[in-house]
Amino acid sequence: MSTSLQNPLNLIGRILFVALFLPAGIGKLTGFAGTVGYISSVGLPLPTLGAVLALLVEILGSLALLAGFQTRIAALVLAAFTLVASFFFHNYWAAPAAQAFVQQLMFFKNIAVVGGLLVLAAQGAGGWSLDARAEK
Repeated sequence: MSTSLQNPLNLIGRILFVALFLPAGIGKLTGFAGTVGYISSVGLPLPTLGAVLALLVEILGSLALLAGFQTRIAALVLAAFTLVASFFFHNYWAAPAAQAFVQQLMFFKNIAVVGGLLVLAAQGAGGWSLDARAEK
């Protein structure tokens, strides 16, 4: 691939991750009580703390990816968060038959997102980022 496309494609990829995580984080912030209730419904301990951590990871991680700031760390944190959340909130193997298919789709979509985040963690933010600026 032409190296002239690497920086714009990397930026577009980071923006697309932000399109997934930032609205989710803002939704958790604006619907905090519902988020706490949802976390409680799957039996996780300390649902209020979990909701705070989730919205911080999603919002701050998104902003870090957008700016290309500490991108490798942000991508790893978001990958770990997404992987763990997938097992608790999209456990299709334990879902009722009527919900299993959709939960399986969501689970494997999240697994693919984790894969993309791991590639981003391995490759870094690219030239159009605060990370690249700091390296100069």
